[in-house]
Amino acid sequence: MSDLAARQDSRSDHRFFGQPLALANLFGVEMWERFSFYGMQGILIYYLYYSADEGGLAISKAAATSIVGAYGGTVYLSTILGAWIADRLLGSERTLFYSAVMVMCGHVALALIPGLAGVGVGLVLIAVGSGGLKANATSLVGDLYEEHDERRDAGFSIFYMGINLGALAGPLLTGWVQTSMGFHYGFGLAAIGMAIGLIQYSIGRKRLAGIGATPPHPLPAALRMRVAALAAAAVLIIAVAALTGLITTDNMSDLVVTLTIIAAVVYFALILSSRAITPVERKRVISFIPMFLASAAFWSLFQQQFTMVAVYSDTRLDRNLFGWDFPPSWVQSINPVFIIIFAGVFAAAWTKLGPRQPSSPMKFSIGTIIMGVAFLCFIPMSGGGSNSAPLLGLAGILLLFTFAELFLSPVGLSLSTKLAPRSFHTQMVALFFLSVALGTAMAGTLAKYYDESNEVPYYLWIGGASILVGVVLMLISPWIRKMMQAVH
Repeated sequence: MSDLAARQDSRSDHRFFGQPLALANLFGVEMWERFSFYGMQGILIYYLYYSADEGGLAISKAAATSIVGAYGGTVYLSTILGAWIADRLLGSERTLFYSAVMVMCGHVALALIPGLAGVGVGLVLIAVGSGGLKANATSLVGDLYEEHDERRDAGFSIFYMGINLGALAGPLLTGWVQTSMGFHYGFGLAAIGMAIGLIQYSIGRKRLAGIGATPPHPLPAALRMRVAALAAAAVLIIAVAALTGLITTDNMSDLVVTLTIIAAVVYFALILSSRAITPVERKRVISFIPMFLASAAFWSLFQQQFTMVAVYSDTRLDRNLFGWDFPPSWVQSINPVFIIIFAGVFAAAWTKLGPRQPSSPMKFSIGTIIMGVAFLCFIPMSGGGSNSAPLLGLAGILLLFTFAELFLSPVGLSLSTKLAPRSFHTQMVALFFLSVALGTAMAGTLAKYYDESNEVPYYLWIGGASILVGVVLMLISPWIRKMMQAVH
């Protein structure tokens, strides 16, 4: 059955809360992938810098934050690779399946292979697999519906609820297992979660009825060997760089930052210099540049939940609840709770305001400013020593993180599609993911400068810089709106 025929057939399928039954399988695989992803990431940084007596690898906190930042940036870089493989080689459905298998194998490697070897093998597999799954699960959900199917938005809302449920449960359960039984059991639980997601998806794969089964733009057979040779050369270069000391635990995030900046500059240059775009489309691409920079600034702070904030939760936060110290990884579940509570509120507010809601540049500006304010809110809790920061104080800061995310994150991907030239639709989406990759890697680089004994300068510089970016974006927003050529 062709993709079009399958989508037409799904119009009469209302077996999953009024949605096509295939959505249940995509919901499940994404929920369990997010469970494993956030569950592993919740304990990863502690595994890296905890002492051997505590079950960790005893590397420096600066190196640990660099590894976590580089890994997070690579996940978003891999969405571009996953989209290309789906479009040119395998189709979305098979790419999603094999990506999920890679994720599970990565968690197994972390659970079973000791030392940095397990970290290296595991994180590479998880990063590439998560990128491929993230890109193609969303694509497949969209392909379940025809363009004007009124169920589309509700279907995506259900799908994103699965993401947040997985993100909520993962750190809670893996953190509890890690403190009770050890890190490798926590990683093993993440692997089991992904295995459950794979099993339920495999059972229901037939429900997709051919959707995403074939690549829309197959790579000519004559080019496949050339691409395979380039891929092998890239892997060899990375391996040689790692073995010769060019890539170290301390500079990993810096390298990902550099590669992402180069990729973004090349992408913008290719699009803007193309003869295939109109003058109006060129102006729209130019209008996206300041928002790309603001997005990168935002994510460089927001993603510190897994670097600086993770260290803070371990060493500075009072985690005592009724005489019991809860695992520091549990802090990673606070943001998903707030997202579940407030995402609907924000969506309803934008619907109510309609054309009176803030423009996209203003939303970007407000989100970036709120992130800066959130970091300044750490200052009143600074200087108190170990385990002195109140839990309610950090929860309030993470509430600001959530508000900032809801102003910027849902808008970014949508905006990139609205501003995209007809001939570069996918590349503009890739550019948005590059801004996330850049910010996520920067979260690892910036966190290396966090000093627990002298916190205030870090919060002032980071928070102040983010506010400045937001203010500048607000000041130039009239010019941006003009360049957007009637795109709101």
